[in-house]
Amino acid sequence: MDGNMNLGMGAADAPFYLPQGDEREVFTAAHENGLPVLLKGPTGCGKTRFVAHMAANLGRPLYTVACHDDLAAADLIGRYLLKGGETVWVDGPLTRAVREGAICYLDEVVEARKDVTVVLHPLTDDRRILPIDRTGEELEAAPGFMLVASYNPGYQNILKTLKPSTRQRFISVEFDFPAQELETKIVAEESGLDVDRCKALVRLAGKLRGLKGQDLEEGVSTRLVVYAATLIAQGMNTDRAIRAAMIEPLTDDEDIKRGLLDLVTAVFG
Repeated sequence: MDGNMNLGMGAADAPFYLPQGDEREVFTAAHENGLPVLLKGPTGCGKTRFVAHMAANLGRPLYTVACHDDLAAADLIGRYLLKGGETVWVDGPLTRAVREGAICYLDEVVEARKDVTVVLHPLTDDRRILPIDRTGEELEAAPGFMLVASYNPGYQNILKTLKPSTRQRFISVEFDFPAQELETKIVAEESGLDVDRCKALVRLAGKLRGLKGQDLEEGVSTRLVVYAATLIAQGMNTDRAIRAAMIEPLTDDEDIKRGLLDLVTAVFG
C-alpha cells in the first residue's frame, strides 16, 4: 500500500517551518471545522513540510501519499490480500486516516488516476463518509480526520488539472517561494551555514527562478538551496556544491548548464 505514516509528535517536536502569512491560522480553522484543504504552489516551496508541521502542532497522526500515474483508488482505500493462506482485507492509508481521525495528505493529487478524485468527493462535503464497495462498509470520518491535497498549477499540462467540480470542494491556500529574507532564515536554520553565505545562495536562487518558462521548466526549490548550503557547511567547495545541488538537478542540457554557471559566476564572482 502507498502511504507513509507519521505519528502525531506534538508542537515541541514539530518540523521546522517559518510561516509566510496566515496559512497556519487558515489550516487550523479548517481542521477545527472538518474542512478539506488544497495547497497550491510550485514544487519545493514547503507544502509538504507545512503539512507535517501542522499535523504535529495539532497532535494528529499523518498519512502522506505521494501520488503518481499508477495510483488507483484501491491503493488509497485498501484491498484483499493473501496472508497465511487466508484472504484478508487490508486498509489503505485513506481508510486508516478516516477510521483513526488522522490527517491524510495527497501530494500532487492530479498525478493520480481519475478514479481517485471520485473517491474523495464524499469526504469533502458535509457527509464526510468513505464508501468501501469491496466490504460493503460506509465509514463515517472519525473526529479529527482531515483531507489535504496539493498540486502545482504552473507545472501540470492540460490533461492533468483538477476539475472545477473537485477544486471547489476544498478551501485553498496558495504557496510560493518565501521572500528573500525569510528564505535566508530557513536555509540557515536547516543547513547550519552562516547567514551571509545563505543570503548569496538565496539571491542566486531568485535569479534562477527568473528563468522559469524560458530556459528552465521549473525554478530551483528552497529544498535544493538547503541542500547546497548543507554541502557547503560540511566543507564542500561552494562552486561544486552549487553545481551539484542547484544546477545539475534543473537541466540535462549542456548549453543551458553553461549559461546557468555563468549566472553563478555573476553572483559569486
